[in-house]
Amino acid sequence: MSAKKLEVVAPAAACGCGAHEKSRKALAVDPEIKTSNLKRLRRIEGQVRGLQRLVEEERYCADILVQISSVQEALRSVGRALMKNHLRHCASEAIRDTAPGRAEAMYEELLNLMTLQSR
Repeated sequence: MSAKKLEVVAPAAACGCGAHEKSRKALAVDPEIKTSNLKRLRRIEGQVRGLQRLVEEERYCADILVQISSVQEALRSVGRALMKNHLRHCASEAIRDTAPGRAEAMYEELLNLMTLQSR
C-alpha cells in the first residue's frame, strides 16, 4: 500500500488585472527575480526538513520555535518579492487602465492580498 501525498491548495484569487481570464500565469517575471525566489524556496525547503529532524529528535522547544520564526521570515521575504513584481506589472497597468471596473477590481485584489500577507 502506498502513501498518498495530500496537497492543500487555496482557491485561486479573482484576478484584478483582467489579464488572466484564460491562464493563471504571470504577465512579466524578471528571470533574475525568478532565479532568486527559487533559490530562496529551496533553502526554505531545507530549513523545513531541518525542523522535522528537530521535532523527531525531541529537541528543546525554544530552539525549534526560533527556527520556525526564521522559516516564516524567509517565506515573507519571498512574498514581498512576489508582491513587488505584482505591483510593478499587473497592478500598475490595471490601475492606469480606463476600462470600467478594472482599477476597482485591482484595488480589491490588493486589499485581499495584503490581508493574507498580514496573517
